[in-house]
Amino acid sequence: MRKMRMYQICFAVLATLMLAGCGGEVGSPQNEPVQGGKVVVDFPADTLRQSLIEQKTPGVDANTTVFGYKAYKIVYETEDETGALVHASGLMVVPTDNGVRPEDARKLAYMRQKGFSLVSDSHGTIFADKEAPTAVAEETLAPAGSPILLSALAGFVTLQADYIGFGASADRYHPYLLKHSSMEATVDFIHAARKFAKKNNIPLNSQLYLTGYSEGGYVSLAALQELEQEENVTFAAPMAGPYMMDQMALGVVVHDRIPIPSFIADVAYSYALSYEHNVSELLREPYASEVSTLFDGRYARPQIDARLPKVTEELFTRSAIDGVLRQDPSYWFYGALQLNSTAYWAPKTPTRFLQCLGDDVIPYAMTAGTVNVMKNLFKAPDVEAVPVEVAYTGDSNTTLRLGHVACAGPAYLVVTRMMAEIRKKTIGY
Repeated sequence: MRKMRMYQICFAVLATLMLAGCGGEVGSPQNEPVQGGKVVVDFPADTLRQSLIEQKTPGVDANTTVFGYKAYKIVYETEDETGALVHASGLMVVPTDNGVRPEDARKLAYMRQKGFSLVSDSHGTIFADKEAPTAVAEETLAPAGSPILLSALAGFVTLQADYIGFGASADRYHPYLLKHSSMEATVDFIHAARKFAKKNNIPLNSQLYLTGYSEGGYVSLAALQELEQEENVTFAAPMAGPYMMDQMALGVVVHDRIPIPSFIADVAYSYALSYEHNVSELLREPYASEVSTLFDGRYARPQIDARLPKVTEELFTRSAIDGVLRQDPSYWFYGALQLNSTAYWAPKTPTRFLQCLGDDVIPYAMTAGTVNVMKNLFKAPDVEAVPVEVAYTGDSNTTLRLGHVACAGPAYLVVTRMMAEIRKKTIGY
């Protein structure tokens, strides 16, 4: 019962996403001098706790441990798909003693003594510039999204790269679900954040955790493959990602209808640009001519979906559908999808793939297939699939089924609990 209550608490916190109504002056940074970045949110713990209480967040009361929430915007260099250098940005969220109770200040002091563990949390699919982590922070001056759970409640330092195409690089197209730039933007931000922490006396220990949801699940797995070549990663937990891009595309074209056409249309658009093909090879008119406008950062997903057809053959050309159906790697688009898949290797890091059994956008079979390939074909030593509904309820026979959007909150709770348990065993808090 106590575990279930914690699930409810953390799910409600994440479902809030943004603490509307508690921004303004209280969260405004006071021109604090920092090296290599800037403070964009400095939010006190007591105000955050009170806001959660006022929103009737289940289980949050005056005794709940909450840390202050300080977010920094960091601009750094990374590479795009061509290898060209790009100025990108990301958000680094650090727990602080601003507004904390004395007993929580003591907890935080012990964390600082041991060093904070670092979590790279790759965000899910966004389309509008205003949805990027740094943009949200600068606009609202308030805590938002998963760092409320990861940093303010669980005491991790959380990193969220904006990705190329958002934040400092909003003048570029977003290379959606393309492996090289996804990995580079994330890994380079981790390196930049560590340098920033050293310059600004933010104590980090050696632990690095990777997670992310949807596109972020894909990105975190791509980053893991690169990071394992240079360091030991403590734990990885990709969530609900399209790791097998080739199989995802096949799953789209074998069906007559597309539930959320913006996702797959953006794949076609970004792959055509990155591989220097005309997007009209993949998308029918008038949509081939419209996607550059739809994906220019002004529009959010509901607006884009309203302007795209949900009938597969109305959106995609016959040649694109046939090329994917043939599963022919010599067809440039299908070959590119295979090359950009993140499933075909063996992580040495303990890795748990979280996915809801009821996911209506990326089927659970994507995660099960990824784990099966890694284990049986590539001999990965420690990878497992975790059905979120089962971990969330603690009931292996649960009939609960959550769709892609509804799954995010419980998934983040489960993965945060996993990481906190590992940290407790290895670091001591």
